[in-house]
Amino acid sequence: MIEINKIKLTINSTIKEALQIIDSGAMKFALVLDKTNKLLGTITDGDIRRAILDGKGLEHTIEYIYFTTPTTVNIGATKEEIINICTSRKIYQIPVIDDENRVVGIKILDELLKPKEHKNKVLLMVGGLGTRLRPLTETTPKPMLLVGGKPILQTIVEHFVSYGFVNIIMCVGYKSSIIQDFFGDGSKFAAKIEYVLEDKRMGTAGALTLLSTTQQPKEPFFVMNGDLLTNVNFESMLDFHTFNNAKATMCVREYDFQVPYGVVNIEDGNIQSIVEKPVHKFFVSAGIYMLDSSCIDMIPSNEFYDMPTLFEDLIKNDEKRVSFPIREYWLDIGRMDEYEKANLEYSEVF
Repeated sequence: MIEINKIKLTINSTIKEALQIIDSGAMKFALVLDKTNKLLGTITDGDIRRAILDGKGLEHTIEYIYFTTPTTVNIGATKEEIINICTSRKIYQIPVIDDENRVVGIKILDELLKPKEHKNKVLLMVGGLGTRLRPLTETTPKPMLLVGGKPILQTIVEHFVSYGFVNIIMCVGYKSSIIQDFFGDGSKFAAKIEYVLEDKRMGTAGALTLLSTTQQPKEPFFVMNGDLLTNVNFESMLDFHTFNNAKATMCVREYDFQVPYGVVNIEDGNIQSIVEKPVHKFFVSAGIYMLDSSCIDMIPSNEFYDMPTLFEDLIKNDEKRVSFPIREYWLDIGRMDEYEKANLEYSEVF
């Protein structure tokens, strides 16, 4: 990810300072940000040349010459969406912003178009029994159920690989041989796949203590449940985690619940108001996480320990933990109706 501070200006920066940034690096523009890194605009060599033609000197500020409506992408945009925007608008670099308009990264078209391989590991939790999907799971582990004509787990692996995350470790348990026989060492999926056998229930975080010395991540790593279908932009999630200098990042999604009745608000026995069928909104965990490698040291060995417990401990220790809101397609395949829905929607989404 481009170091934002190296191409950062304020509205009080001078034209000379802008030229120094533009001329000193590979980027052909500079960002104009406020004190909280919110994007105000961009400035290019062309903007500066036009200002000089208008009589501005190098000592003038850029306040009235920078471009205030640059093209941007939200942090949730997929690689394909970013490439389409860049090519259609003939731009070669584009700021990535979060929901508060803060710049969290820069995407460069050339880098998006060429194959890239990240060191960050991916831990997939695929050892569950899938009891709610019986009888389908009596002979097949849930991640290997076919959706769109291929196993759920294959879609997950292929999506990570498409973003250059090829170092994958599967935490297997129930009917593990089916998974291992299908994926092997991962080479036929352009991945490098290893396995950890979970011979008793360890939880989504507890299983991380089973990693061997060579499997231990050195960089921030992903943890994801193996029964999810999503097209989350994993590179953007890594950028977000890095930008926030977080110990742990949790993907969250909005969940709406409508009360089917009129809700009566009462105080001291008196009716204060009536709200007809209100909708309550919550953020819920999406089962996708990014953790700093040091998080593994917090997890007790040889006992059940799930991801919510890890985040509770991070909160107690006042460690930096952030949420990554996802708006992309996401479906947890835990029940039969969700499995049927996944098959109906698969071709449209993937």
